Amino acid sequence: GDRKAYQMDFRNPDEAVREALLDEAEGADVLMVKPGLAYLDVIARLKQNTKLPIAVYNVSGEYSMVKAAAEKGWIDEQKVVMETMYAFARAGASIITTYHIRDIVENKWI
Repeated sequence: GDRKAYQMDFRNPDEAVREALLDEAEGADVLMVKPGLAYLDVIARLKQNTKLPIAVYNVSGEYSMVKAAAEKGWIDEQKVVMETMYAFARAGASIITTYHIRDIVENKWI
């Protein structure tokens, strides 16, 4: 669908930081960034500019791309998933929501 009415311009990380700081000033408890992979820079900038927890949502499209590539044998699913999770944490996310959680836990990847 058309998300222009509520989605920020991906070319303007300053807008994302400004809006997040306004959310904080209005009483937000957590700042959410989604999709996660394309916005690691925004996560890092938010971490530098707020004391609030940063949550990242590893969206279904990101999950589906990894699953499809793994099924084709193009990637090592465990390595890609764990590299992604650590990238979110390195960028500054303290909360990670992901569809990969079942695989991570059941396969004891961590």
